[in-house]
This record gives sequence, C-alpha cells and structure tokens, in this order.
Amino acid sequence: MRSLKDYIILTLKGLAMGAADVVPGVSGGTIAFISGIYEELLETISSVNLVALKKLKSEGIKSFWEHINGNFIAALFLGIIISVASFAKLITYLLEFHGILLWSFFFGLIIASIYLVGRKIKQWSVKEIIGIVVGSIIAYYITILPPMQNPDAIWFIYLSGAIAICAMILPGISGSFILLLLGSYEAILGGIKDFKIATITAFAFGCLTGLLSFSKLLNWLFKHFHDLTITILTGFLVGSLNKIWPWKTTISTRINSHGETVPFIQENILPTHFEGDSKLVLSIIMLLIGLGLIIILERLAVKK
Repeated sequence: MRSLKDYIILTLKGLAMGAADVVPGVSGGTIAFISGIYEELLETISSVNLVALKKLKSEGIKSFWEHINGNFIAALFLGIIISVASFAKLITYLLEFHGILLWSFFFGLIIASIYLVGRKIKQWSVKEIIGIVVGSIIAYYITILPPMQNPDAIWFIYLSGAIAICAMILPGISGSFILLLLGSYEAILGGIKDFKIATITAFAFGCLTGLLSFSKLLNWLFKHFHDLTITILTGFLVGSLNKIWPWKTTISTRINSHGETVPFIQENILPTHFEGDSKLVLSIIMLLIGLGLIIILERLAVKK
C-alpha cells in the first residue's frame, strides 16, 4: 500500500518523464526505467483491457480502478501532463539558447543509465551480448535518419502520436525525435504551447492507441525474456548517445512554420572546434551533474 508521500514521489517522476519527452533525443521511458517504475508502468498500461471493462460493468468503478492500478497511473500521468504543459516553452528556450549545456546534462544522464540498467541483467551470455549490439545498431540507425517534412493535418498528428508513444516508452529512443523525423514535432509542440484543442486531442488519442497496443508486447517480453529485453533496451541507450552528443555543426537548414531558419541536418564534432574553455568546463560540469543525479536516484531506490 502506497502512502501519500509515495504518490507525491510518483508525480515528481512523472514530471521528470514529461520534461524528458519534450526534448528530442531523450526518452521518458529512460526516466521510468532508471527510477524503478518501468515494469510496473508496462503492467499497469497492459491491465487496461477487456477484463477491466467487464469489471467496470459488473463490479463497478472501485474494482475497475484497482484492477488498472488507477492511483499509480493517475499520480504518474498527472506529473507528465503538468510537465509537458509547463516545460514545453522552457525546454524550447533552453534548446535554442543553452543547447550544449542541456545536451551535456542529458549525455551524462544516459551514460550513467547505461551502467545502471546493464546491472539489472542477471546473467550475461552470448545471447545478451547480441541483444545489446542489435539494440545499439537499431537506435543508432534511427538517430541518423534524415527528418521528413509532412503536412500537419489532424489525421497525421494522430498517426504521429501513435508511432511516437511507442518510442516514448522505450528507454533510449526518443518519442520527440521520432516526431522530428515524421516532421510533426513543431506542429504538436506548438499546439501544446498555444493550447490548440484539435491538435492536442488528435495527438492524445494517437498516443492512447499506440500505448495500449505496444505496452502489451513489451510487458510480454519482460515476463518471458527478461534479461534479453533489458540488454536490447540497454543497447537502445547506447545507440541514442549519437543523437544526444552535445557538440554539433549544422549541415543544412530549413524554414519552420513561423518563417524562422532552423537546423535541419546536423553532424557531431569535437568541442574544441568551436567551444571556449569556460563553456567547455560548464558543459563538463553539466555532464557530471547528469551522472551524479542518476547515481543518487539509484542509491535512494536501493535504500528504499
């Protein structure tokens, strides 16, 4: 039985997941994974099924709510919704004006996550090694795909939500980056910032569709192939480092919906190519903060 304090902590984890999901390159699933709620999240989402609907019809709301672990999902999604709604403008500001420092923080976060997630593997064998290699290759390939440019029609927003949510619950694969590849990132983030009901509704229903279907597959994999699944997810984290590398140079640009020139295709470079000493030091500090934060969270989880 969870206490009020536990639910407050769950909401805070939801805040962190929401903030991560807004950033192209960072996955909310990573935050769920390293904060110890990933498998419960999958189990909870998977419990929303025909059995739950039958319980709602025959036994009432209380039985239905208990079956779907309603308190858990409500506390977590409250944090995610608050975070996405409130941090959308802040994250876009930080990406535009302090991008290197923000990416450095997340780079440190992911490096620590790779180590800590890998420790969850009970026994290493050739199968697990192949799993981590395959996961790394898949995630890396996704990060080097060129972005698409598509219309921001409502049907496409719905489809984008269904596809992106699958990535959002996978550690290492960013749902926001998938939206960038699909060309609908700006339309959706702008819709959230400007509170466009049609865009938000289409995206939300798309997410719900993808979430209910994909989570069942992941939940089944965890139950039947636990270590192999974790190695593949760890590989996703390794492969995602290519996208999160803080220092990039712009190869080509495009004009966004506001008539602004923004980066379209970027390439990783060494920081010494254009960074001053002071900013490089700040970047390293942010990287270490990301590392330290994950280690502290893991130790608190173990202590609990």
